[in-house]
Amino acid sequence: MRHEDIHKIVRILSKETPKWDAPIVTLTAETYHDPFRVLISTILSLRTQDTTTAKVSKRLFELADNPQDMLKLSVKVIEKVIYPIGFYKTKARTIRYLCRELIDKYKSRVPDDLDELLKLKGVGRKTANLVVTLGYGKAGICVDTHVHRISNRLGYIKTKTPLETEMLLRKKLPKKYWIEYNDLLVSFGQHLCRPISPWCSVCPIESYCDKVGVDKSR
Repeated sequence: MRHEDIHKIVRILSKETPKWDAPIVTLTAETYHDPFRVLISTILSLRTQDTTTAKVSKRLFELADNPQDMLKLSVKVIEKVIYPIGFYKTKARTIRYLCRELIDKYKSRVPDDLDELLKLKGVGRKTANLVVTLGYGKAGICVDTHVHRISNRLGYIKTKTPLETEMLLRKKLPKKYWIEYNDLLVSFGQHLCRPISPWCSVCPIESYCDKVGVDKSR
């Protein structure tokens, strides 16, 4: 694809995505405007379907929606509440440890700086960027499997790892698109641009796509 086509692609996907369900972390951010909820929801969502994450997040936040109240819950209680999400035992311990760190080191406030967020236990670049962009509305590029796959499939970039993708997008993608880029590609990837046999026949941006690595489509 041509570099300048990214403007058309973002514009088209912006019109299409309202037809699809938004990622659960995005809905959480839009509903509550709370960085703590964004942080915890993101951790819960890792390797878990959005429908499950939505139910589990609701149950957990009904019991505790801030670091102090969350820390009052035992690991066993959190495990029970967040089951059956993936790695629920590990995530329960991570959540309590995170809350202790937030209280002790950040006066219960979730950091709005990427480097500070990355110091927190269990927080990787994807989670940190989501907190920065969705929790605080600051510029950042969150790269998950959809963003990495689709950016390369389009031919917009050529990278091998999510970290390489993030670093190259920070250089190449116009900054005005940074915050929305993840939401657009996640929704698009979940509904049309699937990992295997993508729906190219009904894709609204098919004419701009190089289809890198696509052997079979629908």
